[in-house]
Amino acid sequence: MNQADNLKKGEKGAWLSICAYIILATAKLVIASIGNSDALRADGLNNVTDIVASVAVLIGLKISRKPPDADHHYGHNRAETVASLFAAFVIVTVGIQVIIGTFGQLFSEETSQPGMLTAWTALGGAIVMFFVYRYNMSLAKKIGSGSLNAAAQDNRSDALVSIGAFAGIIGAQFGHYWLDPLAGLIVGIIICKTAWDIFRDATHALTDGFDERQIRKIQSSITKVREVKKVTDVKGRIHGNQTFVEVTILVNPNLNVKESHAITEEIEQFLKKKHNITYAHIHIEPYE
Repeated sequence: MNQADNLKKGEKGAWLSICAYIILATAKLVIASIGNSDALRADGLNNVTDIVASVAVLIGLKISRKPPDADHHYGHNRAETVASLFAAFVIVTVGIQVIIGTFGQLFSEETSQPGMLTAWTALGGAIVMFFVYRYNMSLAKKIGSGSLNAAAQDNRSDALVSIGAFAGIIGAQFGHYWLDPLAGLIVGIIICKTAWDIFRDATHALTDGFDERQIRKIQSSITKVREVKKVTDVKGRIHGNQTFVEVTILVNPNLNVKESHAITEEIEQFLKKKHNITYAHIHIEPYE
């Protein structure tokens, strides 16, 4: 399956998230208003941010499918990462609003008991999002999509958020009314934490950050190629859902151009098979 097919397949995960979030956000906000639950209201607002984030991921995946052109010689794969960054800003904005709103309710003298329907709604939402998380996580690993992986992590956070809202509402049923707004406050904090995780990963990729452990693994693999005398340098960067590496190796100085080129092809095929590296630039120098 080629890169465009992978990205197109990733869109299914984004659409699944969008549909699930629209249904859950609508149900939670309506029932929270009827049942008077701060925790479920915060959970519903969380799902509203997730709609925006999922739409951003979908747009990023669609742009990433565009082939290279005169202005983008390496393609448009980083649109995925930019979409994740945009989603992070949207998510943290709503997270802060939820924290401010529920913090005030936590210390308010007005107390009210949320209806049990709000609890079952939160629990049902958690179950739905757990299955969405499992699907998107599996798909993200299969196609190597960073933005879909971020969306899957958000799906899991949403499931945990709904469980927290459920616990807070149940606590309020036993007279601990402060548990409902407290659960909403915790939901707001989790929303901000999710935004930070997405922001951190996106900025790391956009600034050409790369896992040092992965560099060491790549270097160790290349040294096992028989014709390679020494690996002097390995650099890597993430381009959307693709990994680009630049490698400098030392080989026998008596090899001709054809023999040296055969070594680079062997290494490129080896890296693609073992490390799923789609682009490798091999620089050859004589071994003295």
